[in-house]
Amino acid sequence: MTQTKTTPYDSAEYLKTEEDMALYFEACLEEAGDDPAFIAKALGTIARARGMTQLARDTGLGRESLYKALSGQGNPEFSTILKVVKALGLHLHARVA
Repeated sequence: MTQTKTTPYDSAEYLKTEEDMALYFEACLEEAGDDPAFIAKALGTIARARGMTQLARDTGLGRESLYKALSGQGNPEFSTILKVVKALGLHLHARVA
């Protein structure tokens, strides 16, 4: 009997372009509902695709603290989210529900 090897799926591996990242973030914003951890984790995925070290430099935040804040388990301040969104070159959008 042959065994099938599996590897964990990582969305960050598929975010190659700026457009990919923006579309992924937009989809996550729509899907998240009122779950802030979902948004933080989505930003973490984009940050890993871009490079966490560069993001740390761009935001002035520590790399370790970014990993924790954007893991989906952390509870980042809104100011941290705004710094990360700006450093990633993304925008938050509002529209009538």
